[in-house]
Amino acid sequence: MENEFELIAKTFMGLEPVLAQELTELGANNVQIGRRVVSFTGDQEMMYRANFQLHTAIRILKPIKHFTARSADDVYEATKTVDWSQYILPGKTFSVDSVVYSEEFRNSRFVTYKVKDAIVDQFRERSGNRPNISVSNPDVRLHIHISDDDATLSLDSSGESLHRRGYRQESVEAPLNEVLAAGMILMTGWRGETDFIDPMCGSGTLLIEADLIARNMSPGIFRKEFAFEKWPDFDKELFDRIYNDDSRERDFTHHIYGYDVDMKAVNTALLNVRAAGLTKDISVAQQDFKDFKKPAQEAIMVMNPPYGERISTPNLLGTYKMIGERLKREFAGNTAWILSYREECFEQIGLKPSLKIPLYNGSLECEFRKYMMFDGAMKDFRSKGGIVKTEEEKQEMAQKHRFKKHRDDFKERFEREDDNEEGDIRTFKFHSLRKNDRFGDRRTDRRSGETRRGRDFDDERGGERRNRRPDRDGWKAGGGKKFFKGKRYEKED
Repeated sequence: MENEFELIAKTFMGLEPVLAQELTELGANNVQIGRRVVSFTGDQEMMYRANFQLHTAIRILKPIKHFTARSADDVYEATKTVDWSQYILPGKTFSVDSVVYSEEFRNSRFVTYKVKDAIVDQFRERSGNRPNISVSNPDVRLHIHISDDDATLSLDSSGESLHRRGYRQESVEAPLNEVLAAGMILMTGWRGETDFIDPMCGSGTLLIEADLIARNMSPGIFRKEFAFEKWPDFDKELFDRIYNDDSRERDFTHHIYGYDVDMKAVNTALLNVRAAGLTKDISVAQQDFKDFKKPAQEAIMVMNPPYGERISTPNLLGTYKMIGERLKREFAGNTAWILSYREECFEQIGLKPSLKIPLYNGSLECEFRKYMMFDGAMKDFRSKGGIVKTEEEKQEMAQKHRFKKHRDDFKERFEREDDNEEGDIRTFKFHSLRKNDRFGDRRTDRRSGETRRGRDFDDERGGERRNRRPDRDGWKAGGGKKFFKGKRYEKED
């Protein structure tokens, strides 16, 4: 690649190998796994594609400065060595997000102040104008990460977290994060070869993420914008080409089924599926799992039942016992995957898993377990050539305790980083005094919806019209039809 540079993709703990595989398949170079991050190198196109196409990334950062930070003065001086006029044009806004794990710096806000001060002072010294605080959406987002005395100052190319796809219209209590849902599905190895079932679908996140994976559709298709679109070097033609490239998509000839005992959840899932334009592939209905019957076609099941933490249910252990009973009676010949938190819940299932994968759902240390369902005794199944556990799965199981070494450290860091995500990224936003610049009209237009993803638009290369972002109710007004990424879907009653 020409003009290749360093990039960092953030993700959830436990999803790093899945993200690394995604990046490798995308064509990234020098892919290296860290803790909740995967570093790689690529050019501008790779950065755009990483934001647009990755299913398991939370944020894509572009480092611009590595330095040693043993004091506040180190942070200030290192920040001032960057020529900020390259990144923050006159009239543009910026914000600073800090994530700090250091004995020297106990407060991430203090680090944010030092970075802000250095940037403001540089502009004041060079132009005589001191940028002022702004509450508007920043044009440039900066991210500083300090671990011990190792500091990295980066541009945030994503903006809003990438898990916020854009298709979720409504939600239920404790919804599954979209990135975690996608990671779970990718871990199963399923890519659309069979039917897919989520018998406790909630707001439909697993259903929609499964369809995107089955069709190999880019999850960024629903997003209104990415932070890099406001950068001075944004290449609109390149990004439009990436956006409209559906050559990687594939046909999906099976079906996705979602069920939930709560009718409110069913209606919410239907609304979200409709907003994503995926009603042809996904069916949602009200059904208690105790009434589940064996599917007519081969299927994989992925479920996220209540844990008794954020969501409680009467007779929690009885629910898990019922899950095991239904799987044994009605799901033979298929594979089920279950994400849960409590060991006593898994014990009630009464089935031996062939694989246990540690995953964090928020701060909860969960496990994602695979159950191979077959008739009769295991020895009979094996005698007929059945494989309960592959060699790869045996190796994976041998590493099942790999999180425990860092458990306490992770929980402390999770709580502190959660504070950063919710607070610091929106705490400091500044703008210079000059109002007019060549990107100003674009920002105004996008707020009013007069842009390519806010409404139908005339493509500059031939006048082709597409609706890149579904309307709130999932349907384009007029005619009872919807156009989604150039494809027509019939509206269903």
